[in-house]
Amino acid sequence: MAEATLAQLLHEARARGVDRFDAQALASHVLQQPRAWLIAHADSPLAPGTAEQLRTLLRRRADGEPVAYLTGWRGFHGLELRVSPAVLDPRPDTETLVDWALELLAGEMVDIATPQVADLGTGSGAIALAVAKGCPRAVLRAVDSSPEALAVARANGQRLALPVQWLPGSWWQPLGAPPLHLALSNPPYLGADDPHLPALRHEPRSALVPAAGDALADLRHIVAGAAPHLAPGGWLLLEHGFEQADAVAALLAAAGFE
Repeated sequence: MAEATLAQLLHEARARGVDRFDAQALASHVLQQPRAWLIAHADSPLAPGTAEQLRTLLRRRADGEPVAYLTGWRGFHGLELRVSPAVLDPRPDTETLVDWALELLAGEMVDIATPQVADLGTGSGAIALAVAKGCPRAVLRAVDSSPEALAVARANGQRLALPVQWLPGSWWQPLGAPPLHLALSNPPYLGADDPHLPALRHEPRSALVPAAGDALADLRHIVAGAAPHLAPGGWLLLEHGFEQADAVAALLAAAGFE
């Protein structure tokens, strides 16, 4: 049997519905070569073991497994993070939360010598580490209730040499003094019957759906518990579902936020 070429494997992947960019990313990971090399050598035969390794990853991607889990890496806000099925696959949308935090730290908080910042439900550590990188004077604390997630985050912090204090616990619970100038969170905000869940089946359900199945449960808990932990004029930045803006705004207003 003739040895398979990269072009043949990528064609098979497209037939299974795998996005071309995703397929090339997996090929680049297996072959340890950039995209330009893949294009130039698309018709070269692959060693049988290499071809089978790539074919396996492409099949898993066709089954919906995130590329980040298959390669073990995800780029986020200029950082390369290790990820695993123990943590949510960080999305580009969440970089908006980091951008907003850095704008505040460089703007109205610029005169605070050591702003206290917390990331609630840190997962891979993406938000905390990106803020630590973008604002070295900030003092970062990051919280997660999952020991497995916190291990991933801590390892990312050590590898990137970014100082973050990693705290086990639920939301505000492990946070004591000093009070926070800024708190950020990308909490679970999908309902138990959300139609997107089947496509997200490879990611940790606890990072997607609150324990009770109520989409707003964790957002409600975070907002209600924020006041004792924030310094006067402190900010709370939240990621939520695109149809939840009015509901989250109502929660914030009821808790006394402006």
